[in-house]
Amino acid sequence: MTKPPLSLYLAAPRGFCAGVDRAIKIVEMAIEKWGAPIYVRHEIVHNKFVVDGLRAKGAVFVEELTECPDDRPVIFSAHGVAKSVPAEAGRREMIYVDATCPLVSKVHIEAERHHNNGLQMVMIGHTGHPETIGTMGQLPEGEVLLVETVEDVATLEPRDPDALAFITQTTLSVDDTKDIVAALKARFPAIVGPHKEDICYATTNRQEAVKQIAPKVDALLVIGSPNSSNSRRLVEVARAKGCAYAQLVDNAGGIDWRALDGIASVGVTAGASAPEVLVDEVVAAFRDRYEVTMETVETAREHVEFKVPRVLREDA
Repeated sequence: MTKPPLSLYLAAPRGFCAGVDRAIKIVEMAIEKWGAPIYVRHEIVHNKFVVDGLRAKGAVFVEELTECPDDRPVIFSAHGVAKSVPAEAGRREMIYVDATCPLVSKVHIEAERHHNNGLQMVMIGHTGHPETIGTMGQLPEGEVLLVETVEDVATLEPRDPDALAFITQTTLSVDDTKDIVAALKARFPAIVGPHKEDICYATTNRQEAVKQIAPKVDALLVIGSPNSSNSRRLVEVARAKGCAYAQLVDNAGGIDWRALDGIASVGVTAGASAPEVLVDEVVAAFRDRYEVTMETVETAREHVEFKVPRVLREDA
């Protein structure tokens, strides 16, 4: 039977960013250096395939430091942690390695600098997300006010409206954040912003590629886990750009083929914590069912690389 034709548009850049790549290497190198088990506080990155793969190599994922023994190394996830976490690890004389993405660490440093200058912080982020918890935990309680939406800005009650600065979770929607920043500046004209955009280069680049593809396709699939903030934002961006069907899938097994019945074109991208092997599987699944014509839509090239901590580069 003849396969129906399908135009498949592959986003570039897609998948792993430099911070995710570094975090995974940190876990793998720690297992190599100290042997299994290595404990990891929170999922190292938000991707089930990656976490399961590291678990098979000897990583034990926990939610809190209290679940870790004193005599085994522990790694802090790429999303960052509150200052109290390494302080507690130090008190217990644990070996710990911080895998916080350097772009998240930049936001932490920024928050501390503004705090030292007497400014109260406003953080644009998602309640309960590990990155938001980690960033807010850099400063004393009450020093960071969280906003998620433009509506939240109207209800803010800062200590001094003329002594404010704002920071941003690195994995948000560029467009949504822009509206919140505009609302903050309108209500608090003296508010101080970051020297450089807090939303990371990888988040911005992946969203831009989706914006280019979304108007061309009948459907767009984002490969990523449900708890991945940057992956969920890609779905939102595709829908905002008029793509009738945009869905998040963990892997090829998560594709709803009935929903795609009758389509002629589809876009595929992957969140910053999704490995390329999952993209390959999705493309192969489409090739099994369609006569695929593939085109890559490239909007940027990435050459960023972050070094792993020195403790892992030294000989055991």
